[in-house]
Amino acid sequence: MKLKLILASTLLAFGAAVHAAPMVIKYSHVVADMTPKGQAALKFKELVEAKLAGKVEVQVFANSQLFGDGKELEALLLGDVQFIAPSLAKFGKYTKQLQIFDLPFLFDDIAAVDRFQASTAGQKLLSSMEKKGITGLGYLHNGMKQLSANKPLNVPADAAGLKFRIQPSDVLEAQFKAVGGNPQKLAFAEVYQALQTGVVDGTENPWSNIYSKKFFEVQKYIMDSNHGVLDYMVITNTGWWTGLPADVRAGLKEAMNESIAYGNKVAFIEAANYRDKVLAAKKAEVLPMSKADTAKWRAAMKPVWKRFEDEIGKDLIKAAQGENM
Repeated sequence: MKLKLILASTLLAFGAAVHAAPMVIKYSHVVADMTPKGQAALKFKELVEAKLAGKVEVQVFANSQLFGDGKELEALLLGDVQFIAPSLAKFGKYTKQLQIFDLPFLFDDIAAVDRFQASTAGQKLLSSMEKKGITGLGYLHNGMKQLSANKPLNVPADAAGLKFRIQPSDVLEAQFKAVGGNPQKLAFAEVYQALQTGVVDGTENPWSNIYSKKFFEVQKYIMDSNHGVLDYMVITNTGWWTGLPADVRAGLKEAMNESIAYGNKVAFIEAANYRDKVLAAKKAEVLPMSKADTAKWRAAMKPVWKRFEDEIGKDLIKAAQGENM
């Protein structure tokens, strides 16, 4: 009898321990912890583990430790990771509308991007991939992109014949071809070595990436071009998300909203700081782009808008333009 009681107690204790084990959620991204996206991911972990204490544990994997940008979307759909935050340039396979964020010189500044993303049209895009099993939870800023190369890029003709690393985006490919460049699609983790060894001559990145990944060490010139935006969408697997207990999903969504707001605040504040750090390093020369030269770049690249107008939607492009002040 005593043995039965002991066994029963042991089984009950084991069952309680199993029941009490927190749900483990993996959040993977490809950039450094110090970047706005990295900071947002760490803030999400902190908030979730406070709001859903004992129920959920969040594991954050930075710098492509878990999955690189070539594998993370597949991993999400397979259920191997629960949250990722790919660049908006990575979704062409799932929806053409998000290509709007790759159009060169569409947004005057990051504030215009922010207004568009918060608008009805921008928010609607978060659910544009649900039929493919992907749910968008919000937009994360990185910042406006700057052109870089081993020669000054004052006017479009300066880009002719140069090899530029790009993300896997048809729009970005067309953007560099419009100025005579030779676009090369490479994973983010490969960019530094590709620049160092001359596999590519130049690239485009926000200041946070240029500094955190030390691209300024392997590029002689960085242009203050602000020619496009590099932002992210935090996404999850639709089936997994809708299958969560309501209280857990609500807690995760609340934490995600707060962490995104935090990350975007970091992006606004830190953009100038990262630029200053690149200047202080004195390894790459940062060159201004005059209004006249900017106008030349815009004129050379703007035909890309027309080429993708049917895929993206003329009204959507117009709505985005309307957010410039």
